[in-house]
Amino acid sequence: MLRWIRQQLGFDPPHQSDTRTVYIANRFPQHGHYVPQRFADNRIISSKYTVWNFVPKNLFEQFRRIANFYFLIIFLVQLMIDTPTSPVTSGLPLFFVITVTAIKQGYEDWLRHKADNEVNGAPVFVVRSGSLVQTRSKNIRVGDIVRVAKDETFPVDLVLLSSDRAEGTCHITTTSLDGETNLKTHYSVPETLVSQSVSRLEALHAVLECQQPDADLYRFVGRITVTQQGEEIVRPLGPENLLLRGARLKNTKEIFGVAVYTGMESKMALNYKCKSQKRSAVEKSMNTFLLIYLGILLFEAILSTILKYAWQAENKWDEPFYNQKTEQERNSSQILKFISDFLAFLVLYNFIIPISLYVTVEMQKFLGSFFIGWDLDLYHEESDQMAQVNTSDLNEELGQVEYVFTDKTGTLTENEMLFRECSINGIKYQEINGKLIPEGMTDDSPDRSVPPLSREELLFLKAVSLCHTVQISYEQPGDGLGDPFSHANGFSSQMEYYASSPDEKALVEATKRMGVIFIGSHGETMEIKTFGKPEKFKLLHVLEFDANRRRMSVILQTPTGEKVLFTKGAESAILPFTTSGEINKTRVHVDEFALKGLRTLVVACRHFSVEEYEEVDQRLHKARTALQQREERLAEVFSFIEKDLELLGATGVEDKLQEKVQETIEALRLAGIKVWVLTGDKHETAVSVSLSCGHFHRTMNILELVQQKSDNECAEQLRQLARRIKEDHVIQHGLVVDGASLSLALRGHEKLFMEVCKNCSAVLCCRMAPLQKAKVVRLLKTSPEKPITLAIGDGANDVSMIQEAHVGIGIMGKEGRQAVQNSDYAIARFKFLSKLLLVHGHFYYIRIATLVQYFFYKNVCFITPQFLYQFFCLFSQQTLYDSVYLTLYNICFTSLPILVYSLFEQLVHPHVLQSKPVLYRDISKNSLLSFKTFLYWTLLGFCHAFVFFFGSYILMGEDTSLNGNGQMFGNWTFGTLVFTVMVITVTLKLALETHFWTWMNHFVTWGSIAFYFIFSMFYGGIIWPFLHTQDMYFVFVQLLSSGSVWFAIIIIIITCLFPDIIKKVFYRHLQPTSTQKSQMEEDKSSVSSEYDSAESWSRGEDNWQLLAASPPPAQGPMLP
Repeated sequence: MLRWIRQQLGFDPPHQSDTRTVYIANRFPQHGHYVPQRFADNRIISSKYTVWNFVPKNLFEQFRRIANFYFLIIFLVQLMIDTPTSPVTSGLPLFFVITVTAIKQGYEDWLRHKADNEVNGAPVFVVRSGSLVQTRSKNIRVGDIVRVAKDETFPVDLVLLSSDRAEGTCHITTTSLDGETNLKTHYSVPETLVSQSVSRLEALHAVLECQQPDADLYRFVGRITVTQQGEEIVRPLGPENLLLRGARLKNTKEIFGVAVYTGMESKMALNYKCKSQKRSAVEKSMNTFLLIYLGILLFEAILSTILKYAWQAENKWDEPFYNQKTEQERNSSQILKFISDFLAFLVLYNFIIPISLYVTVEMQKFLGSFFIGWDLDLYHEESDQMAQVNTSDLNEELGQVEYVFTDKTGTLTENEMLFRECSINGIKYQEINGKLIPEGMTDDSPDRSVPPLSREELLFLKAVSLCHTVQISYEQPGDGLGDPFSHANGFSSQMEYYASSPDEKALVEATKRMGVIFIGSHGETMEIKTFGKPEKFKLLHVLEFDANRRRMSVILQTPTGEKVLFTKGAESAILPFTTSGEINKTRVHVDEFALKGLRTLVVACRHFSVEEYEEVDQRLHKARTALQQREERLAEVFSFIEKDLELLGATGVEDKLQEKVQETIEALRLAGIKVWVLTGDKHETAVSVSLSCGHFHRTMNILELVQQKSDNECAEQLRQLARRIKEDHVIQHGLVVDGASLSLALRGHEKLFMEVCKNCSAVLCCRMAPLQKAKVVRLLKTSPEKPITLAIGDGANDVSMIQEAHVGIGIMGKEGRQAVQNSDYAIARFKFLSKLLLVHGHFYYIRIATLVQYFFYKNVCFITPQFLYQFFCLFSQQTLYDSVYLTLYNICFTSLPILVYSLFEQLVHPHVLQSKPVLYRDISKNSLLSFKTFLYWTLLGFCHAFVFFFGSYILMGEDTSLNGNGQMFGNWTFGTLVFTVMVITVTLKLALETHFWTWMNHFVTWGSIAFYFIFSMFYGGIIWPFLHTQDMYFVFVQLLSSGSVWFAIIIIIITCLFPDIIKKVFYRHLQPTSTQKSQMEEDKSSVSSEYDSAESWSRGEDNWQLLAASPPPAQGPMLP
């Protein structure tokens, strides 16, 4: 309990050691001075709050918002000093906003608690005291031996001890972790794989040492020491021995593993990302406007306070006969009185800051985000995937994008690979009808017999069919995968390859068609069939692929006993290490493949002598058993092994372009959005794909910044490119940059590089590392113009770029779901990007921009008459409106019309927005929230407020009797008249702004006005016993009983709105924007279509009348 309290308070010390020691089955040493390490329990906590901390924590988070904190201060001031308005006027709206937000966040957190309880309470089987015990997932401890059955999810991070397979392997899928759907093989060490029963596991004496918890899913460093017959055997442990929480067991009946990382220390939990909060440009503008209005509020409060004291300088106003001061008031401090009066005016005018703006904006964003998911145009039928919204905070940002950064593979292309060509021993081959045919020859063998392959060709095909991590799934009745080699006969209809890389799958399938068939791997054995003849290779070592080496290798023992290394990778990662083979010819072929847009891989081998292999084996074992700096040591050993290579050849695999990529890129270009392609592919391939997808035009002048070796060389090349761009004003330019040159350019020549890039219509960055992609996005983001950026990708290598950009979009592709999980929005295909930006982005932006401006406008209208009223009541802080009206103005009377407007408004039909991408430019650079527009709405609010106030004053100010009985109106009637005119005017003003009317717009617009009248009559028609004053009793009914008042209401509303209508008509016809022109065209086409349909209907009527009047034919065929 004490430890739990310390953990909650954050006092529990972190792990003291860099490694952890796990005693399997928790058999700790018996000597007395051993102190067990403390580990986290297996509870997963994704929730934010508990029952105890919800109220304080939620309130703290909400009051960190400036507006909420401001209204809290105002509320406290109202409680502490004698203010003109009741504390309820600020307290009730604040309570409403805080409560609504708290309920929303509490409900979301309750759902998280519910999900956590399901996970933590899931039943699991654990080996304890010599038997298999069922317990709950949350009760698993580090060191427990856990049993997992087929198709179950691993409840903790486990090191595999044994499985039901003789070789101690198991197959898993990690779809929920990284989205990869391929089967992955994991291994147990030879000393534990025989422990396949509870009794044998009970007899197992072993200690496991490993690194402390780490978020990297693909990194695990450890070793296991097994004691057998008094002898300690040490074995290395790596990622291939670790079964991650969240992964699922496949094609294996059951496994036993020891828990090493539990609960919030498991790799899955450590990858729960607290994504950095992204704020939209609209939100930043909103905060700026709030500060300006805060300035206006302070100015009005200070001015009113000064004028009050200036007025009271005369005795007759300071202490009139009807309001004598007390002795205490005469002796009180002038400074305190000044502060008290200032605070009272602050309270009186505080409604100029709209508290309900935040809650309305949140509701608009939350509800509006559903439209993306519901849009059937963004639904991909083949994969049955809808568009997905991961954050609704950035909806309007979709309408402000200036730069799009896109990945190539899987984003612009399908990521469906098809083998096309290869180069073997300097000769180019094509695949025709499943045969390797040298270039220039045709497949003219009549009996379709396969010509015998040369030694080089056969070795190349064997290398391709053995150097990979492909898994095979066999469709067969019953459980389990069975023995793969039992499928040697009749496998073709039952065998399916699974690979994490589509390239590998395409290559293995290609060799299968050509007669060299990968049958499967069984423990340390890999089997292929070469033209029907089975061959078994012993798998000695796998040198895994990594992003730095950009190659992967296998060391095999051939059936003849020879040790051989097969390696494949990018040409820049293989060719520098080759010493024999047709190097120059292959390099030329690789470039030719790349020019055709093919993805290239180079294949090589190395034959080891007995002595060489012994050294390699020792070095690998030493590096793999190291607990410290294992990656660095392995990288060093891999470099030692992968040298002196014999070049075998190269492959060219085609990745098809996605549908409508060219049209989408062209639409984005017309919308004023610059597209940058950031890819890891080689230069020639990337350029070829850029040309084919329309990113580069054939007429474009392609500039290159590639293969730069030094800072000076890079700077000189950049200066040359800048000169070329300035000298040639006509041609559009495209820029190609490679990763190495980019590193140099970003190191000391950022300004020059940015100048070149901004003058280019399209930029292509190739050979990019994931972090370089993010650096490029950050470079644009932080440039002086501060453009809005969008990044789109489908793979884990795009995550850093997606998180860095203002808006991140994940493609639901074949490279896992990491990009989708870390994105703000997810779509199934690149072509959907045009509708997402040009239609949804456009709508969201105009809606929220009008919402923000309108809120400030209606609050200026609301509070300015209050300020003007002070000039007529000696700045006595008398309120113009009743407290109930003050409270309900923003909550009830004017809130729904703007919310509905902000959900449904469409200035132009969606089809028009998509067919005319240029309309996107009308809203670019936050144009609807510019200072000029803000000033217009603010001044309009002040003008309308003056008309409300002085229009009502002219009517009633000269003590005119407006009632038939000669009775005159009082101050509450005057205030109610101003309020009535204001509610109707601000509602009708929004109606004038509305272009797209739905039944909901009509309902809330006219319903809000009707509700105000009904509520006011009800509120003023009853004496409310709980109110200490009955100021409003019968006021509203009496006001509306005067015909003059009705006349005044109509005149004031027309006076306010008529200039607006004139301005709209004037600008629409004399200076229309592109959007307004499209609206007029749309209106004309709809009118003409209505006319045509009416005319055709009338013609149809005439025809029917003629037909009815004419006699029937005497004979002839009957019409159907």
